[in-house]
Formats: sequence, structure tokens, C-alpha cells
Amino acid sequence: MLQLAIIGTNWISEKFARAALQTEQFVIRGVYSRALDKARAFGEPLGATLFIDSLEELAASKEIDAVYIASPNSLHSAQAIQMMQAGKHVICEKPMASNLAQVESMLEVAKANNVVLMEAFKTAYLPNFIEAKKALANLGRLHKAHLTYCQYSSRYQKYLDGENPNTFNPEFSNGSIMDIGFYSVAAAVELFGAPTQIQASAHLLESGVDAHGSVLLRYPEFDVTLSHSKVSNSYSTSEIQGEEGSLILADFSECLGFDLYARSGERTHFETEQVENSMMYEAKAFASMILKGEMDEHATQRSLTIAHIITEVRRQTGIVFPADVNSQ
Repeated sequence: MLQLAIIGTNWISEKFARAALQTEQFVIRGVYSRALDKARAFGEPLGATLFIDSLEELAASKEIDAVYIASPNSLHSAQAIQMMQAGKHVICEKPMASNLAQVESMLEVAKANNVVLMEAFKTAYLPNFIEAKKALANLGRLHKAHLTYCQYSSRYQKYLDGENPNTFNPEFSNGSIMDIGFYSVAAAVELFGAPTQIQASAHLLESGVDAHGSVLLRYPEFDVTLSHSKVSNSYSTSEIQGEEGSLILADFSECLGFDLYARSGERTHFETEQVENSMMYEAKAFASMILKGEMDEHATQRSLTIAHIITEVRRQTGIVFPADVNSQ
């Protein structure tokens, strides 16, 4: 069994920890938090026995094989590099880092230390999303796609009230394209690969991060439009159009199924069973890489392409993080 440590004691960390246990490939051995009481309260129900408030101590621990990082985005790179230099495998919450330069550095460290580094992008590993990707062959030549993910943030009112939540703070490399927008970018990359051209627009808050925005990804024969927002909800579907038909995704991030429309208008619904905690599939993929002793080249290239697109989107829309300066 792989001995897993968790950095971060938020809801996403608990969900991933339980998903990792569900794979039956991991045990939760340790939890890091700056407050030991939080680490203990988080980790004891998961079976953890090692509670740590020092990253140096975590990196040095012989009891830990792998680390899941769910700290603020701005901390991902330094923490992952520290763990990998100590011989730990790392799965890092999306986005993997603040910018492309950091992702490139992280992957270099992973290779130099012969460890696995994986970005926790669950959608690519969902059974229904995998089937949707296969179903693109039924659409003929592609021409248009629209992927939308807009979700009103529970922290937005705090921002409006004059507080400074991490969600809308450039110090933590945050904002819409780094959070909600990541899903649309990553899904497009998984489905279509790297674009030939990127055009982006965004509406920035006074804090300097984006509240919402749009991205146009151009491919040789088709365009993909991405919509993202942390200040409004969307109830519309995503669609991929080809000459022979269209594919409709109600919620591509969880992808519980999809509809395939032939050009004649005939509709076919596809849906295969998925486990309730959908993070289990990415946890299983991470375990598989560790046990094989090598990273998945497709997943690595996907992370690089995602980071390139998001970094370029921020350049075009004027979103600058302190991490960008520190990476130069």
C-alpha cells in the first residue's frame, strides 16, 4: 500500500483522501497543517497517524511515499519541488502551478528525482468523459465547440463586503481562469489537443484577478469558445458540432453522461456508471503511475499545454501574479 500524506485540510482534500482510500491502493499516513490541531482533526477520521506542522519534517519522513497538495495555487510549485527533491511522488491540485515556467521547473525536478508528478484534473479520467471523447469520431469534421463552466463563488460576497478572500486575491494566484476557467481549458486540451491560436478577454476586479472571461481557441478547421465565471451561474450545456452531428454535455466537469445528435436530429443518450466520488479515478491513475514507475506522457503534455494557454490568457488580459515576477 502507498503511504499518502495530505497538504491542506479543506473540503477538497477530504474528498480526495476518501477517493484515494476507495482505490485500495493508498493509506492516509500523514497530514500537514500549520496548526497541528487542524491536522489531527482532519486526519484521525481518515486513519492518519502522523500530524506535521513542518514541511521540512514531512519531506524528510520515511513513512511517506506520496503527497497530495491542495494548498493555495501560489504555493503549489515550491511545495511540490520540496517534496519531489526528497523522493516523494506528488499529485497537485489544479492548476499545477501559477504559470508555465513553474510547471516546466516542476516537471524537470520530477524527472531528475525519478518521481511521479501529476495534475489532479479528474475530468479526463471519468468513464463518461472518456466515452464522449471516443464519440467525437461520430461527428465528422469538427467546426464549432462551446465549453461553458460558470459558478457563483461562495466567497464573492465577502469580496464585495470589502474582505480579501484567497479566491479573488492575486497573491494566491487566483481568479476565474485559474479556478473555474481551468476546467474549460483542460477539457478542451484533453479533447482537441493544443490550439494554433489563443484569443482571450476578461473582466477584472479591482483586486487584479478576473471575475469572468471568454477564450477562443483556434484549430486548423474549427474554433472552440470557452466561457468561465466566478460571479454568475450558468445552466446551459456545452456542445461540440461536426458535419455529421453534435455532442451535448450537460456538465462536462462531472460528465454523468452525454447526448449524441445525428445530423437528421436523431438523439442517442450515453451514460455509463461512475462512482459517486469522482476523484477516485484520478487517484487510481496516480497510483498506477507510481506502481509503473513512470509518468503518463499524455498527462504531462496536457499539463504543459494547459499551463501555456492559461499563462497566455493572463498575458492578454493583464492578470499578473507576484509568482510571475518570482518565476523570472
